[in-house]
Amino acid sequence: MIEISFGKLLLLALVALIVLGPEKLPGAARTAGALLRRVRSGWDSVRAEVERELEVEEIKRTAREAAARAEAAQNEFKENMQQVRQPVEDAAATLKSAVAPAAEEVLPGAQPPLPLDEPLATKESAHGG
Repeated sequence: MIEISFGKLLLLALVALIVLGPEKLPGAARTAGALLRRVRSGWDSVRAEVERELEVEEIKRTAREAAARAEAAQNEFKENMQQVRQPVEDAAATLKSAVAPAAEEVLPGAQPPLPLDEPLATKESAHGG
């Protein structure tokens, strides 16, 4: 904070002794000490508050970066899933269109095969129960 050499401090004490006199000097020194403690305490609390705010800002910045990375990873995952899903859907459609005519040729008049996208009937409905 403030740099005061021993010589300057001694000169300040001598001036205070001359101005205040020996009776009032101890009270003035106590008052000056208390005032200095208050100033230091206030300065320390301000500095601590600024440091806390800087830490909060750093945490917020880190959280924003993490959210952006997570969103980018999610988008990349969706793109990859779409790249995988499209060939599978194409293969299923090709298989469905190839199976239907072949089944009709093998078993004319038979019931058509179940669609691939509908669920199978439960055991209870198959047994009539």
